[in-house]
Amino acid sequence: MKSSNRCIATTLAIAASISQTAAFTTPSSSRVSPTQLNVVGEQASSIGPAQVLRNLKEKLPQISWLAEGGGSASNKIDIPDHVASVLAQPSAPKREAESDERTERIRNRAKQASEDAMKLRGMLIGEDDEKAWWRTQKSIPEGGRVVTKDDPLTVIVAGGGLAGLVVAAAAHAKGMKVALFEQASSYAPYGGPIQIQSNALRALQQINPTIFEEIVAAGTCTADRVSGLKIGYRKGNKLAGLYDAGDWLVRFDTIGPALEAGLPATVVVDRPVIQQILVKHGFPEGTVRIKSRIQQYEDLGKGRGVAVTLEDGTKAYADALVGADGIWSQVRKNLHGLDDGAGGFAASGAAGGALDDAEARKLARDTVKIAAKADRRFSGFTCYAALAPHRASNIENVSYQILLGEKKYFVSTDGGGDRQQWFALIREPAGGVDLEPTPEDPHPKLTRLRKEFAATGAGDADGNVWDPFALELINASSEEDIKRRDLYDGAPLLTTLDPQRLLSPWSKGPVALCGDAAHPMMPNLGQGGCQATEDGYRLIEELSKVQNTKEVPGYLGGYSRVRVIRTAIIQGFAQLGSDLLVDFDLMMTIPLLGPFFLTMTQLSMPFILRYLYTPSF
Repeated sequence: MKSSNRCIATTLAIAASISQTAAFTTPSSSRVSPTQLNVVGEQASSIGPAQVLRNLKEKLPQISWLAEGGGSASNKIDIPDHVASVLAQPSAPKREAESDERTERIRNRAKQASEDAMKLRGMLIGEDDEKAWWRTQKSIPEGGRVVTKDDPLTVIVAGGGLAGLVVAAAAHAKGMKVALFEQASSYAPYGGPIQIQSNALRALQQINPTIFEEIVAAGTCTADRVSGLKIGYRKGNKLAGLYDAGDWLVRFDTIGPALEAGLPATVVVDRPVIQQILVKHGFPEGTVRIKSRIQQYEDLGKGRGVAVTLEDGTKAYADALVGADGIWSQVRKNLHGLDDGAGGFAASGAAGGALDDAEARKLARDTVKIAAKADRRFSGFTCYAALAPHRASNIENVSYQILLGEKKYFVSTDGGGDRQQWFALIREPAGGVDLEPTPEDPHPKLTRLRKEFAATGAGDADGNVWDPFALELINASSEEDIKRRDLYDGAPLLTTLDPQRLLSPWSKGPVALCGDAAHPMMPNLGQGGCQATEDGYRLIEELSKVQNTKEVPGYLGGYSRVRVIRTAIIQGFAQLGSDLLVDFDLMMTIPLLGPFFLTMTQLSMPFILRYLYTPSF
């Protein structure tokens, strides 16, 4: 049975990978030579059947009476019967209505966590730094040393984000000696709240029950309401179905599959809170060291570990090195022998990145160059994101929704504490920046977004009048809080014929990658951080089997092989989902195909969630 499941998983991963290859090409005017991993890091354009259908539709005569009438009343109901029946189960979490007390509690905890981070609480500084264990190179004979309770395995982790913190916490829980090097000059987390979905909560529960309990207690449950896809503006016809702006296309719950697997309900938690919980409960004080960018490393060979060199010349030694340093990983650059410039500080992700607009403009240009060196794929989307201090009009019924449209879509999710985290993804070339503020237009990002999602008058540039919910959140955000960055990810499967990498995709010798360094993905499934959490759990589970340091490469290779297929499938689904979202509006106008596509999407969601919410990984 396990062998059969693996065959199915492999087939799905290959299919996802092939579909991405077919759906994306680089225009000849901007094509660059493939890099060492044979991935083109330039602007990608959507082609294929969707574009053919769109071109054909534009050439056909338009019959106006087919689009007359109103959308179905059933598509305006937030919680349909099939979702209501699941939410009504005795074991399902019950919605706690928003209140001033809870809002104040959640917001104050996020503020306190950020302040603690800025004050370097729990960081390695001063005299303790000078006497740190990793500064001394052990005398280890060829063939390695025996790992014991008194002389445990030593691990250095590059990167202080979620992936690195989880690895460090898991390593400490298994009795290993661990140090975490974070390149930032202050340990001040970027970005807004993040969803810790059921599968990631299970991983944290297995690593450290206290961490799990603290995160659940600090979080806001999002599995107690409906999630789904809406059409952003009026679309359709009498033959394919009519939809008014804001009508539901697909609705689903996330708690049903979680309950089936015996997993806890998804929660959303502020990043600073998650990081401070992990720092406080995951490992001893002094584990995290800031201003510590790993520049290069040397595999000492034959079980003698790894020697790490920081950017300032500091040397560090351990039995294993884990690169959890993000999509532009310097450890990955060294591991795969990529060109200079492949590792960088470029802004990435849907919610992380630059601190201010000036830095964002510089990073947007730098990122294009870094991506070409680092073999990363530009998704075709730029992303505006903000955390709006606003009680959404649908907050009691809806936890997550996407408003779909041609060339763009708008994502919103409950951020807890009467706040909404939103993302506006717009298809356009990489490297774009917003105009600088002027007396005539002091808010250029807001100006653009108000035009892109116009809810009155003539609508957007294509004449589409959007559902007002997008502007409800945009107008509740300040210009300063809105961050912009281009979204990059990676190939779902390896694009290499290197036998070593095929055998051990994310590791070589005593060095391994995890999180975005191994498998950056689009944010549509909300699984980037969750898969990083699974990585951390599995990586340390494998390393905990080491009895002699010479076994480290073998167990890291085993971790890599176990994880690559699952993450490739999820990564491929996230890529494919993002690309299909901007073609949903086209489907709304095609008889038979449109209703069939919607029905299959609705039916497939429970199966996708069951795959995501597995109790073992």
